[in-house]
Formats: sequence, C-alpha cells, structure tokens
Amino acid sequence: MEQIDPRMVSPGAAGAQPVGAVPSATPQPQLLEVRNLKTYYPIHAGILQRQIGNVHAVDDVSLTISRGQKFGLVGESGCGKTTLGRTILRLEKATAGSVTMDGQDLLAMRGQALRRMRRRMQLIFQDPYGSLNPRMPVSDIIGEGLLAQSDSTNGWDRRDIRDRRVGDYLEAVGLRRDYSRRYAHEFSGGQRQRIGIARALSLGPEFVVCDEPVSALDVSIQSQILNLLSDLRDQFNLTYLFIAHNLSVVQYFCERIGVMYLGRLVEVADTDALYEHARHPYSVALLSAIPVPDPRVRMKRLVLRGDVPSPANPPSGCRFHTRCWLREKLGNPDICSMKDPPLRDIGGGQLSACHFAEQVSTDAAREAAARQSVIETAAALPE
Repeated sequence: MEQIDPRMVSPGAAGAQPVGAVPSATPQPQLLEVRNLKTYYPIHAGILQRQIGNVHAVDDVSLTISRGQKFGLVGESGCGKTTLGRTILRLEKATAGSVTMDGQDLLAMRGQALRRMRRRMQLIFQDPYGSLNPRMPVSDIIGEGLLAQSDSTNGWDRRDIRDRRVGDYLEAVGLRRDYSRRYAHEFSGGQRQRIGIARALSLGPEFVVCDEPVSALDVSIQSQILNLLSDLRDQFNLTYLFIAHNLSVVQYFCERIGVMYLGRLVEVADTDALYEHARHPYSVALLSAIPVPDPRVRMKRLVLRGDVPSPANPPSGCRFHTRCWLREKLGNPDICSMKDPPLRDIGGGQLSACHFAEQVSTDAAREAAARQSVIETAAALPE
C-alpha cells in the first residue's frame, strides 16, 4: 500500500514522525491546556423569554494533555464529555475559561487565524452514518474540508490534488482508493467510520477529539478501529481526546483518564493507577459496573442511589454528595454539602476532587456494597 508522505501533514505538526516510527518513551511536552473552562446554556421562560437560569454543561474544568498522549474521558450520559470536547474545538461557545494549544489561546482566535488553527484540530463523530452526507461521494465528503482550507500554498483548490490526497488517506485507514467514487450507503458501519477517520486526518491535524468513535460498532469491529487509531497515532504523531462510555475500551486504549460528573472533572489519573486504586467514590462506583468475563466470578456491584441532579440546579458543595456511598459510611459530614472540593494531587500525579480521597479504598467499597439490599445489588459478592 502506498504510504502517505509525512510532509503532507499540516505545517503546524512540526513534530510529525516518519511513517511507521515509534514515539519516544521520554515525556512529551504539553500540547493542550484547559483552565477553568465553563460552558453554560441559558434557560429562557415566559412571554418575554427572560433568562431564568443556566444549564451548567461544563463547569470549571481544568486539564492538560501532552503531545502524543491518548487521554480518555468517561462519565455518565449528560455529564458534559461531548460538550467539553466540542468547546475545546470551538464548535461550542465557551462561557469562561481558557484553552491554549502550543501556547496559543484558542478562545481568542478569530478570522483567518482560527481558520488555520482548525487544520490542527479535528473531530471524529460518534455516528459513522449520520455524520456522512448521503448525497455526496466519498471523494467529496473527505475533500470538502480540503477545499474549505485551500490556499495558495497547498493547492487544495485543484481537484486532482484533492483526489490524490483523499486516496492516500483512504489507504491509510485500510480502504481502497477506488472507494472514493462510492456513496456512504454502500459501506458497512466499520468502513463508514474509517471514512470519518480519513476525513478527520486529511487536513493533517495534531489534536483529534474522538467522540465515542466505536460505540455504534460491533464488538469485533471495535477492536479493529481502536488498533487503527493507535497505529495512526504512531504514524502521524497524533494526540487524542477519547470520549467513551465503555470503561473496558478506555482501559485498553488510553494512557491517562479523566472522570466527569455533572459538568466537572472528579478524578484524573494514569490508566493503571485509576483501575488499580481509584481515589474518588464516583470512580469506584463506575469501575464496579464493569462486567467480569468469567462466569465463576460473581462480583457485587456498588449501586448508586437516587438520580443524577439537574445540571440546571447542581447541588451545593461536592456535586456527588447526594449519591455518595463514602459520605454515608463516614456519617454524612457537613463539609461535603457545604464546601466544593478542589481537584487536588494526592500523589503520583493522581488528582481527585474529594475531601476524603485518602479514605477511598477497595475494602471501604466492599463494605458499602455489602450493606446494600438484594434489590439494589446486581449480583453477589465474590466467593
């Protein structure tokens, strides 16, 4: 298969490595920094449609992503994962905060500067069919972004150059060049997602937001797409923000993980540290829901009580305190409902937004699960 020339990536991707190169094991410099980012959606009511409140979709989120890193983002539906990713890409308007990429403030960019920056950051959508125009052939679906970003230096306004580049990236994702003449309905779900990946990479980005890219695919296809994304990361020196619900997929694919709850990050840690010893009660509850692929092992799930509070009226103090099993175990201390816990480093680069993070342990979680009734529990304790 014809390989893509590394010089075809965007001018901003100066750190791109030759095809097949393996990233260095040394720590990579920081690529993206998010500080106190907020995205609120106004609530209007009445005849005059006055604003009566806000939906706190993303509320005071801070994180850093190193160059070449695969950063995972997990949490329940509606916690703000996708909104965070879209806000970073300037697809949603931020209410407050800052987003910097290579020292450049993305939220302050306008006009041509923002247009050029969009080449360096792209999005892979969740739905591999809904994100592809059924009336356009693949050559136009992928080439549309090239045409929009054409200038006097890249020559993407010429059809022959665009078609050649489209064919190169189709081959890079494991599809044939002649597929460029076909339409979206002629492909399977996995092939459509490969086309979506090729579209995202055709502009030569450095940073890619993967918004649940395998959730709509069969399990057998999921592993192929994940391995493809890993290979492309090595080939083009990409950096991923990987949004997902499947905790097993995140454990397999990502190197560092952030856990979101009700618009905020509650824990950030390296993958091994999070799965071996989570330091936030919500993370522990999420991990207990992972099924064990062994019929001889019966685990007792730590079931959270109550519903997720409304992001339009989040609880005071710690946002998780209304469902927290650790708070109940400690006798419902007032600090949980009165003071908002900061996201603090508890050692080893592991961050937790819990007043009692040091008391989160496997034994404490098992004790809390053992106190739950049979109705609340999905299975039995391990024998």
